[in-house]
Amino acid sequence: VIDFVGDVKASAVENLREEVTAVLTLAKPSDEVVVRLESPGGLVHTYGLAASQLQRIRNQEIPLTIAVDAVAASGGYMMACVADKLLASQFAYIGSIGVLAQLPNFNKLLKKNDIEFEQHTAGEFKRTLTIFGENNDEGRAKFKEEIEEIHVLFKDFVQSQRPDMNIDKVATGEYWPGIKAKTLGLVDEITTSDDYILSHYPAREIFSVKYSVKKNVAEKLGMSAASVVERVFMKSMSKARHWF
Repeated sequence: VIDFVGDVKASAVENLREEVTAVLTLAKPSDEVVVRLESPGGLVHTYGLAASQLQRIRNQEIPLTIAVDAVAASGGYMMACVADKLLASQFAYIGSIGVLAQLPNFNKLLKKNDIEFEQHTAGEFKRTLTIFGENNDEGRAKFKEEIEEIHVLFKDFVQSQRPDMNIDKVATGEYWPGIKAKTLGLVDEITTSDDYILSHYPAREIFSVKYSVKKNVAEKLGMSAASVVERVFMKSMSKARHWF
């Protein structure tokens, strides 16, 4: 069992890659990997990498089950759809197969205050939209084109993982509760990760795999010293209050 809790940057991917590597050194096709996944999505490239880490398990022909108890949306669903078997609780948020990009523009505010802004690029579309300069329709069109291209890649990836699903029906950026997501083919089974894991006990051995960095002696002593200083300080403050 591996846990993945995603933020906007998919920061947990660094731990995930180590955990997957550890599992692949020992696991056999007769084993099963369960990933408890929770993520509202985020950056395209980091969630693409996270999905690729899960694909490594599939590539070794080790059964991969992904369980979503609360949310797997956008990049989170990009990861989840890699599973051989995808589980969701009945009210988990599933889907959001779409791409979002937004930015403010302060150009009018700068002009109002007589502030000039210059931007120099080499390459026609090195910068399409800017937050300080004056944007034009050509830049907006190119920006929109780039978003559409990413959306097509996203849809193609999901379709390759779940070929029986009507991708045009679900790739609208919408999300659904698990029970509805099942009728749309986004998930395979409605259950919680707890119930699924316990259903295999005691017939199978269950292990939790988690990567953590071991602290060296200096780091441990540093933390210990800081703890002592904090206790001394708090004790001094306590005496000071009595004096006052």
